Amino acid sequence: MFATYLIGLREGLEATLVVSILVAFLVKSQRRDRLPQVWAGVGLAVALSVLFGWLIEYTSTSLLARSEDRELFEAVTSVAAVVFVTWMIFWMRRAARSIAGELRGKLTEALAVGSLAVAGMAFLAVIREGLETALIFYSAAQGAAGDSGPLLALIGGIATAVVIGGLLYASALRINLSKFFTWTGALLILVAAGILKYGVHDFQEAGVLPGLNDLAFDITTVLDPSTWYAALLAGMFNVTPAPTVLETIAWVGYAVPVLLLFLRPTRRRSAPVAAPVAAPGGPASEAAPTTGASDTANTPTPTTATGTERGADPEADAATTPQRA
Repeated sequence: MFATYLIGLREGLEATLVVSILVAFLVKSQRRDRLPQVWAGVGLAVALSVLFGWLIEYTSTSLLARSEDRELFEAVTSVAAVVFVTWMIFWMRRAARSIAGELRGKLTEALAVGSLAVAGMAFLAVIREGLETALIFYSAAQGAAGDSGPLLALIGGIATAVVIGGLLYASALRINLSKFFTWTGALLILVAAGILKYGVHDFQEAGVLPGLNDLAFDITTVLDPSTWYAALLAGMFNVTPAPTVLETIAWVGYAVPVLLLFLRPTRRRSAPVAAPVAAPGGPASEAAPTTGASDTANTPTPTTATGTERGADPEADAATTPQRA
């Protein structure tokens, strides 16, 4: 259940921050009259995301009669969920510094067009998170068939994200969003490795991949499946005591390189230093370092974001929210 709670928390906070940026921009621009259109777009995105999640579940349980077809469908959705998780984590890491400015620019263009454009812009900003959440949740909850625990954990994660987003918007909470998204991103990579392992197992059960009975190892005597910690590892990261060879290769082959790439420090360009300038009639003197406009944009400055209302970017360095005085 922790895996689905983490999914709800991470995806929910991303969506909440996006909505907060849009609302804060309208409030500061004295365009509160457009807030109903924003909420309409958000509501439609949430409704379609829930419908998409129900459609996936309905397809698996009602439309597919043969067990092989269901296994194949679950395998394909698992692989798709892993692709979405990987893309989302690295995209957010790369685009976090510019997402607030891009959203404000798009909303400005939408305001010039009309109400439908504003609602559509809010819808498109949220629907991606919603569809990702539905797909990833379905894949992560495969091991808990007939149990409502994963769904409740997902709702709890989303509710927590909404509360955190509201407190950030009100400047009533300090949180380093850079560290938050780094840690949750690393955990989600491990969750995605488990989802990929689910997919490989489903492909094997559907007869697409061989080796269903070829175990890589069997440590059931050490990791008893009936214990709470074994259930926790299986529920969070799909770590089981008797995986097949292909499952093990898939889990390790995904988790290790993706984690290394994600946690690798990013290189930042330093501002160029101007060449020494010769003073008239005297020795050369060094000019003060100058920074061009383009370099300034690429050189992070230690700023403190005062909540989403002032344009906090989800993964900007030092994106902490000071308490209201």
